[in-house]
Amino acid sequence: MKWAAIALALAASVVVAGCKTTEEANKALRGKWIGQTADAFFIENGPPVSSYELDGGGVIYTWRGGETSYVRPARVQTQGATQPLNRSQRTVTTVSNPAPGTTVTRTRTTSTSFGAAVPTSVIVEPARRVDLFCEAQIATDAQGVITSVRINKDTEGAGLSFSRCAELFGDE
Repeated sequence: MKWAAIALALAASVVVAGCKTTEEANKALRGKWIGQTADAFFIENGPPVSSYELDGGGVIYTWRGGETSYVRPARVQTQGATQPLNRSQRTVTTVSNPAPGTTVTRTRTTSTSFGAAVPTSVIVEPARRVDLFCEAQIATDAQGVITSVRINKDTEGAGLSFSRCAELFGDE
């Protein structure tokens, strides 16, 4: 049993170690794209969704990508069994006089039930659509060279990842 617990802890740590975060994606983006042209970034990753021109001739772009969605299933909690499907109870009372001045009263109750008890399920959280994406701001100088990159919105990843941006830009 002790070895099973150790193996489980080791497997869990390997899974968590493989998970990338938004900060790791930020570092990977900066390392790869600062000093490169914005055009090269957009050719590889898709066009920006908006841009803002700076007084010095540079531009701040907002880029969004890696968009996908999935349906998170409902969370259901199973509760204890309900009553049997069909239940009846019968009570019979008899009165007798076995001897003069003596009265005997007998009451007998029987109950029967048919069918199986069925557990009930309660929806704790309904199913819902989850949208996944990564959004970054990319600043360039007047020549279109990237001077800074910053992830400003990030969702959970599509797999066992904490970050959609890390799935797109993390170190392989």
